[in-house]
Amino acid sequence: MIVFSCTGCGRSFSVADTHAGHRAVCKGCGAALVVPAAKALEPDASSSAPAIPLRQRRLAADAKNLTKTFANFPAIRLKSSAANAPDVYEIEYHIRSLERGRDDQPIPRDVHRVEIRLHADYPRLAPHCRMLTPIFHPNVDANTICVGDHWTAGERLSNLVIRIGEMIAYQAYNIKSPLDAEAAMWADLNCRQLPTDPQNLHPAEA
Repeated sequence: MIVFSCTGCGRSFSVADTHAGHRAVCKGCGAALVVPAAKALEPDASSSAPAIPLRQRRLAADAKNLTKTFANFPAIRLKSSAANAPDVYEIEYHIRSLERGRDDQPIPRDVHRVEIRLHADYPRLAPHCRMLTPIFHPNVDANTICVGDHWTAGERLSNLVIRIGEMIAYQAYNIKSPLDAEAAMWADLNCRQLPTDPQNLHPAEA
């Protein structure tokens, strides 16, 4: 629809786009008129940009939060991530803990690496977390770190990273439903030696 005004008396007219360029006479004042061309619609900047999927927004927020939280925290370091909105992280922990030694007895270990994978069901379900370095712990086996019982969709990923650090430090462990029965038995018999590392693993940004 073309909307225009008479140049003589200002009367307003509206005609179909097909009348563009046609000559006409104003019914009000008799002035000769030419129907102008239809104006091209300007794109709406707010609607031209594609909407960012909810999952991508969450991944981007997680990446920003992790980088800020652990930027200057020596005990927990963000070693690598997949992209700007990554779904895989490698975290390095500088925490006194244990690994399995000879005769299945624990020996000290101070550096640990963890992979955190944000699968398709994240954040509705907890991320998949696994150790990349050996550890002797009741709630860790070769394939997974047991974090699912405590996860909620609204939890920040940085809080999970801290909680894994507390597990590594034996500040948190569960011997009632262990993944490693031998480590659970050892922890039960040697609870007075725990935690292996008492340092505060909560950065100021957390």
